[in-house]
Amino acid sequence: MDIMLFHSAYGLRPAVLAAAERLRTAGHRVWTPDLFDGRVHDSAEEGRAYKDEVGVDELLKRAIVAAAPHSERGLVYAGFSLGAAIAQNLALGDEKARGLLLLHGTSDIAEHAHVEDLPVQLHVADPDPFEPHDWLTAWYLRMGRAGADVEVHRYPGAGHLYTDPDLPDHDEEAADRTWRAALGFLEALGEAEGPE
Repeated sequence: MDIMLFHSAYGLRPAVLAAAERLRTAGHRVWTPDLFDGRVHDSAEEGRAYKDEVGVDELLKRAIVAAAPHSERGLVYAGFSLGAAIAQNLALGDEKARGLLLLHGTSDIAEHAHVEDLPVQLHVADPDPFEPHDWLTAWYLRMGRAGADVEVHRYPGAGHLYTDPDLPDHDEEAADRTWRAALGFLEALGEAEGPE
């Protein structure tokens, strides 16, 4: 599969590049665009402040520009936290999207959003202060109405960005379970697609 993997508000950290390598080792082509122009942040607060300074519209524009050269073949959009929200926006606007892999984040869904059985897998801490239960329930229902085929994996006791081994949120067991499920999801997408 061709995967466009977007970083979190921390920036293009080593964990994102390591995730991309893990996906490449499994046989996928992966791109990791740097939406922050080389800036990496030491705290979520710094990252969110920079995100607000740049603006979500500009970040989405940068993401679209990064994906455009590869989108004709059909991309799986993926991302971490803020990157997941960006990935969701792009996937719901790309009729050629093959799938959506959301790690630690979701986004608002436009009223007119419509996809044809888009496979979606979400991995999220439980509880997660950035993705509360009421929000996720409403999100799940809205994604279903938009035509997505959604599965949600919750990880009790994990921190928000639990897949990043360099952050206090890290939960090794939850991260391992996440990657096993994510790789299975991507493998199933490849099988559904058939040989190239």
